[in-house]
Amino acid sequence: MSPIAVVGAGIIGVTIAFELQRRGLNVVLVDRDGPGKGASYGNMASIAITEFMPASRPSVWAKMPKWLVDPEGPVRIRPSYLPKLAPWFLRFVEASRPSRVRELEAAGAVLCSRVYEDLLPLLRRADLEDMLTEEGCLSLYANEAEFRADREHIEVLERFGFRHEILDASGIRDLEPALTSKIEKAVLFPDNRSVADPYKLVVKLSEKFLSLGGRIKQAEVLGFKHADGVKGLRLDEGRSLDASAIVLCAGAYTGRLSRLLGEPIPLETERGYHTQIMASGISMRHSVIWPARAFMVTPTAGGIRVGGTVEMAGLDAAPDYRRAKVLVRRAQDALPDLRPEKATEWMGHRPALPDTVPIIGPSAKHPGIFYATGHGHLGLTYAATTARLIADLVTGAQLPIDIKPYRVNRF
Repeated sequence: MSPIAVVGAGIIGVTIAFELQRRGLNVVLVDRDGPGKGASYGNMASIAITEFMPASRPSVWAKMPKWLVDPEGPVRIRPSYLPKLAPWFLRFVEASRPSRVRELEAAGAVLCSRVYEDLLPLLRRADLEDMLTEEGCLSLYANEAEFRADREHIEVLERFGFRHEILDASGIRDLEPALTSKIEKAVLFPDNRSVADPYKLVVKLSEKFLSLGGRIKQAEVLGFKHADGVKGLRLDEGRSLDASAIVLCAGAYTGRLSRLLGEPIPLETERGYHTQIMASGISMRHSVIWPARAFMVTPTAGGIRVGGTVEMAGLDAAPDYRRAKVLVRRAQDALPDLRPEKATEWMGHRPALPDTVPIIGPSAKHPGIFYATGHGHLGLTYAATTARLIADLVTGAQLPIDIKPYRVNRF
């Protein structure tokens, strides 16, 4: 029998391939690059179970005009890309209806509430439990006004029962002495743990997949083989691959493939930047995020990683590393002794859907085709749960949740 083809070797694809192979199936992982070379290489290493709020909501709209005219703002849209972005942006607006926001919050909360139920067994089976740190994340507020501005987020977490603890200035510096005394308040999210090195996690999972008999094929997918249904993949250099089923999880590039199946997905790229600092001059245990300044700092990959903000400019535009430099300057406001020495800059493509909720489920048109894409900033967070759901779908096992909110044809 032909193998199952998993297209995309980021954290989502590698985790799905591992889970399918672990269940005794014959799996081929296909990507034009090696495992973890895309967005998974440079994410912020956070299991961010509290960050499921949809991006489009009334409180965000109030801030949007100021953001868009600020070249250093948390959201930047390149003017030349505006016409192409318009259809996605209209769907983004539609998702901000209050009733729809509540539905999307619930859909995100369902996935986040079971993250560790799926992630911890996955890491144990792969002998990778040491990749998960024990410390949580601190959300920082310079003053009471900043805290009130983020109160909506806290109220959503309280509604869905996610753990958090409000800290005063003394409690903050007991946990992270390197933080500036300008921070008056913080919220500790103890369950927002970090990964020791997200790229190494993908690589090690791919090695476990190979050790179980899986195969990796380095190739670019150009299209699909049709013969009374979709029967495989057309690859570069005149190659092809027969497949009994296909899982499309190529991140921001999945939309190009879905269009070839007559199943367009409103998938955009939220381009994210990071600076990896290997000689920072400081020590950190927790990751920190400052919502008002739109940056995050995580101790990971042997150093300190600074990232954040969103740039909408498509898949093909050159990086603008001024974005990364702005983030480092902001991080130094929170961490005055931070030195950006032995530093490298990176840009990657987060796969963004206008309603913030990922697509996880079967094709609405083609039997044997499955989608796992659009995870946005939560690919690492959702990876194990996505793999569990896709593997259950492929094998016909009973699903642990209702996947209707994540269907491909909801748009």
